[in-house]
Amino acid sequence: MGPFIKRWLLPVLGAALALWLIFRLYGSLDFARFLDGLRYANPVWLSVLAATILLEQLLSGWKWRQILFDVKPVGSLPLTGALLAGYGVNVLVPLGVSPLVRAWLVARLHGLKMATVLSTAVIARFLDGVVFALFAGAVAAAGRIPQIEGDLRLGLSVAGALNLLLFGGLLWVLFRFRDLFNREEPLICRLFDWITERMGASGPGLRASLGAGIVWPRARARRIAAIIAAVAGKLVAATHFLWAGLAVGVLLRPWDYLFLMVFAGFAMVLGRFVRIPAGFVFGAGFALKALGVADEPALLMILFSYILTIILVVGIGLVVLWQSGLDIRHARVKAETGNAGP
Repeated sequence: MGPFIKRWLLPVLGAALALWLIFRLYGSLDFARFLDGLRYANPVWLSVLAATILLEQLLSGWKWRQILFDVKPVGSLPLTGALLAGYGVNVLVPLGVSPLVRAWLVARLHGLKMATVLSTAVIARFLDGVVFALFAGAVAAAGRIPQIEGDLRLGLSVAGALNLLLFGGLLWVLFRFRDLFNREEPLICRLFDWITERMGASGPGLRASLGAGIVWPRARARRIAAIIAAVAGKLVAATHFLWAGLAVGVLLRPWDYLFLMVFAGFAMVLGRFVRIPAGFVFGAGFALKALGVADEPALLMILFSYILTIILVVGIGLVVLWQSGLDIRHARVKAETGNAGP
């Protein structure tokens, strides 16, 4: 019964809730006006949108390079390709294995241990979480927040603070326990070894591999570069609705785009927890409606951003997998078993 609920019941309930939310958000949509907006959308701005979607991924690859550099120098383009491959697999096979796929792919192609690469990817992700929390705080403190029912500014402040505590705390825990995991005596290490041995892996070996990837760039320039890349990635992400809006004749204030990025980001994370498909779509739709954007251009802005992201990520990600001589099923199996590296 448990697997049935997880595999079928929850997705069906999530899809039903998604349809209900779409109806609530866009039940009064003028379909003829929507089609006119789609027909006359400016392809130049859509091209800029596509370019910034790829730029955001490239900045993520560059950031990952700074963190991985002391383990092994790997180019930004191969790391960006691995990121896209992980996202592509996760879109087609939504089991949350994208970090494992990208870590396994980099480990396989560059002669590293998968657990070591995974640790550096986790650090990059936690850094993103901290930066996102700071953006949320900035929007709550100085941004133009729409006047809707409830205290949205307070909600963003609390959500940003919790995000900062979560990801900042996780970073602290990682580095605090890095040296502890290299010793045999502590109870937590013996418990870890017992669990991993039951899973058919070597506890001491896995601890050593994980610990080798818990690094922060030794060079000051690379530390600064990693932080700059994380901040720049969020700023580029905030411009996605700018270009999508210009394509359909909508221009908002600068702070509105940061608000959209933060609100849609929180909605996407919440959607993953409660198993609602396309939480980003609903979060962005609610935020655009609160900003006074008409339903038809708002839906077009969301669909342009969402669909172009899916097409580019899945398309390029699958090309990366194909060029590596891999298929999706192979990538999933290897990632889930953690079998990578020499």
